[in-house]
Amino acid sequence: MQDQSYQADFIGFSGHGREALPSGSVYERFGKRPVDISCAAFLLMLSAPLMVAITLGLMLTGGTPVFAHRRVGRDGISFRCYKFRTMRKDSSRVLRFVLRTDPAAAEEWAGAQKLLDDPRVTRIGLFLRKTSLDELPQLFNVLRGDMSMVGPRPVTDRELPRYGRFLQAYLAVRPGVTGLWQVHGRGTTLFSERVEMDVAYIRKIRLFTDLKLMFQTAEVVLRRSGS
Repeated sequence: MQDQSYQADFIGFSGHGREALPSGSVYERFGKRPVDISCAAFLLMLSAPLMVAITLGLMLTGGTPVFAHRRVGRDGISFRCYKFRTMRKDSSRVLRFVLRTDPAAAEEWAGAQKLLDDPRVTRIGLFLRKTSLDELPQLFNVLRGDMSMVGPRPVTDRELPRYGRFLQAYLAVRPGVTGLWQVHGRGTTLFSERVEMDVAYIRKIRLFTDLKLMFQTAEVVLRRSGS
C-alpha cells in the first residue's frame, strides 16, 4: 500500500490553487540552486565510470545510448531532458499497436501515461529503469539549470492541462530528477496522484525536505536493485 502522508499538505486548497505556489523561502530563493549544482557535480564525478560502462553497453545493442525528449520546465520553457535509452527503436509503432489492440493497456495508459508491463522496453532498459540508472544523464540537466535535484516530475506539453488549477504551481519551479513521486509509488501512481505529490512538495520547499527525499530516493533505488 502506498504511503500517502503527503496528502496532508495537499488537502484544502481553494479554487485557483494559489496556496500551492512556492512560499518563497530563503532556501528556495538563494540556497536551492547551489545545493543542486553541488549535488549534481558530486554525483557525476562519482558515477562517471558507471555511465561510461552503460554507454558502451547500449552502443553494443545498437542505436544512440542517450536520447533527449522535450519536457516543460520553469516558466513554461521547453528543454531537452536527457536519459539513457531503454526502449526499442520502433517504440512509437509498438505503443500504437498495443493501445489499439489491448483495451486494458489503453486504459492504463489513459490513467497514468505509462505501462507497468511496457513491451517497448528492452532487457537492458528494464534493468536501467528498475535501478533508475536511466536517469543519470539528467544530472547534466541540473547543471544546465533545466532541472533541480528535487522537484515535480518533468512533463510534456500534452500533459500540462492535466494539472488543472495547479498548473501555475508546476510552472513556478524547476522539475526534479527525483521527488515525492519517486519515493511514494513511482510507476504505480495515477497521474492525478502525481499532481497531488507535486503540489504538496511545491508548497513546502525546504532544505530538510530536499535532503530527506534524496536520501529516500537512494534507499528506494538500492531496495529495488536488491529485489
